[in-house]
Amino acid sequence: MKVHEKRSHSHASDEEKKVTTRKHKAEAAPKKSKIANEGEDNDKVNGRSSVADVAAEFEKFCRETREHLSIKQMREILEANARDASIADEAVVPRCQDILFYGPVGDCPVCGGTLEFSGDGYHCQGAYSEWSSCVYSTRSPPRREEPVNIPESIGKTPVYDLIEKHRDPKSRPKREIAVADKPFVGMMIALSGRLSLTHQYWKKKIEKNGGKVANSVIGATCLVVSPSERDRGGSSKVAEAVERGIPVVREAWLTDSIKEKQAETLDAYDIASDIAVEGKGLALDQQDSSVVALETLTAELKVFGKRGVHIDSKLQNEGGKILEKDGILFNCALTVCDQGRNLNDFCIMQLIVARENRLYLYYRKGKIGDSPRADDKLEEWENVNDAIREFAKLFEELTGGQFELWEREKKIHKKNMKFFPIDIDDGVEVRYGGLGLRQLGVAAAHSKLDPKVANLMKVLCSQEIYRYALVEMGYDSPEIPIGMVTDLHLRRCEETLKEFVEKLKSSTVTGNKADAFWADFTQRWFTLIPTTRPFPFKDYEELADQGASSYEAIRDINTASRLIGDMSGSTLDDPLFERYVKLNCSVSPLEKEEDDYKMIVKYLDKTYDPVRIGDVSYGVSVENIFAVEASACPSLDDIKKLPNKVLLWCGTRSSNLLRHLQMGFLPSTCSLPVPGYMFGRAIVCSDAAAEAARYGFTAVDRPEGFLVLAVASLGEEIQEFSSPPEDTISLEEKGIGAKGLGKKKTDESEHFVWKDDIKVPCGKLIPSEHKESPLEYNEYAVYDPQQVSIRFLVAVKYEEQDVEYEAVEQPEG
Repeated sequence: MKVHEKRSHSHASDEEKKVTTRKHKAEAAPKKSKIANEGEDNDKVNGRSSVADVAAEFEKFCRETREHLSIKQMREILEANARDASIADEAVVPRCQDILFYGPVGDCPVCGGTLEFSGDGYHCQGAYSEWSSCVYSTRSPPRREEPVNIPESIGKTPVYDLIEKHRDPKSRPKREIAVADKPFVGMMIALSGRLSLTHQYWKKKIEKNGGKVANSVIGATCLVVSPSERDRGGSSKVAEAVERGIPVVREAWLTDSIKEKQAETLDAYDIASDIAVEGKGLALDQQDSSVVALETLTAELKVFGKRGVHIDSKLQNEGGKILEKDGILFNCALTVCDQGRNLNDFCIMQLIVARENRLYLYYRKGKIGDSPRADDKLEEWENVNDAIREFAKLFEELTGGQFELWEREKKIHKKNMKFFPIDIDDGVEVRYGGLGLRQLGVAAAHSKLDPKVANLMKVLCSQEIYRYALVEMGYDSPEIPIGMVTDLHLRRCEETLKEFVEKLKSSTVTGNKADAFWADFTQRWFTLIPTTRPFPFKDYEELADQGASSYEAIRDINTASRLIGDMSGSTLDDPLFERYVKLNCSVSPLEKEEDDYKMIVKYLDKTYDPVRIGDVSYGVSVENIFAVEASACPSLDDIKKLPNKVLLWCGTRSSNLLRHLQMGFLPSTCSLPVPGYMFGRAIVCSDAAAEAARYGFTAVDRPEGFLVLAVASLGEEIQEFSSPPEDTISLEEKGIGAKGLGKKKTDESEHFVWKDDIKVPCGKLIPSEHKESPLEYNEYAVYDPQQVSIRFLVAVKYEEQDVEYEAVEQPEG
């Protein structure tokens, strides 16, 4: 076996090493915050030592024990007190000293695991479930009222008497850990763009909390921008930060860090990967192959499907193919998200057959979203069976399961701290197989489709809109083809989400146990759907936006991947027409002179409110309108036979559109008490174009989007709600139409009828009497997909309103 190592690491330790009299920095005495001062006063009243005195005594104790106890002896003390001693040398010393001076720490009240001191408090080392570590932490842990067990060997050391002094629980002081009241100590923070509060305000706040404001991004800890920065496409300051590898975070990082009195994790607030700095330019349907277009979003996909050879192996240049034997493809992607252990990792393993039947095992492992620093290894094997055994051995070490059992039966049990397989499908993900920017113009020019329909199809078959959607959601890892996973994997994700929602609704846990409950789902979710920006789910809104909505988008991108396939070859054979036929949906452009065109423009103008992103408002203009006849939806004649028909707006991402046209609308994944999901598993539309536009909005550098108009039959019975219904199950089972009453409604005096008896609630948006409603606009819920028929697709362009641009004088010469 030949081994070609691309990266290597070495570690060394000396178990018998003495902790000599070298000057080690002792634990700093806690700052006298208000809490600490109150504790000090209480200690004086009770006749005990002050917090400062205890800290000084502990510092002296640490010096003595360091000098006279070896690492081996300290490990023996940990073992004698049922503590984990198999830790690094540098962790043994403070853990042992804490036990000897303050007493044995009690168990975690959430999971019963072990609490260990680290940095700002005591953190649980246990597991909440097989999917997640416990995230419980405290500054005041429970202590066992029992003597410390001291091994016999310690009795012969000079510090035995000092240790013995603290064995009695009654003689032990209480450890006081002051709350950090200056979270930005040592940080240089740069600010950019128009934030919700002025730069001067934040400068004072940052300096008050121990930090400094940097005038440039050079040397800055991070760059803080407004939430709208992504939608603007990114400033030059942001571009420089990204180029230098400096974190770019939302303004909420400042607010939350001050609120929590500690600097929050920068990764959880990152927006750098959301920003396409180079992305400004023509809309996709206007780009021509003669224009030299820049690739705009993220690194290229490195694995595009079950048969995709990893790009970084370089073996695709030698005709490399994934080994297939006995019906098994030896290619797997594994992930693990464990926030309690700061893990958000991926692993790719492939057996690749290259030129001259040379066999290689390619192994790549690293942090999701940090591919440049991943460790990879390429091993050449002469014997196929030996290579397969090594592959299976690595799989079992990483997951705790058997590779062949997983591949044949998809059976594997998640084990704590172990990776879990992402079940990749046999096919090509659209980020690889879709049309590249340089192919768009040629593909449309050589299509027999109507030019407007060809332009529509080239947008829907492009890599770009799917890349953009995944970047926006943070599911854009170049190592994991999340847009090409199996239906089994998608069902597992959906079941996980629905199971958690049901448990959440019936849960009565509060406080630390509730935090652990949410954290367990978070880690499970981001293991199944790996993200470059894992963050803790905390409420229903985040669950809807980052969980349910993101899952539905990924599901629809998978549908697009299967329909589009591989379009990376020649475009002269009209691949757009071929994909159009696969849609099984008739799409034809309306002319501006047609009555339906005029009716739709009127409906849009009347019911549109500007979309606000930060402090900028966006209007909308119609680019094209297409009449749609989707075979998956009931025909207009069929739906006209149903009662209570309304022409309604439906919002959708561009990346979801191919699925809608091919398969119709699907009900929402789950029931959540937030807009869009509050009626349970329903298809939700609105009478306000403004509501649909929120979903269809993309970004300033990609201003085109789509709105859908569908005819929905609300059924014989319609129930109205001004708050989330308590029982959505009965609505689903009975198929009762539901109408959610928003803060704004359309003026009924302007409503009209279309196609004989289809109501069009077209009217100026006016305030309703439901000022406390959670909905901004009216929402309509239908539970049977055969009661909704997609009729029109409206291509729109979002444009900034009331913005004045200052002319910049060009320097002479």
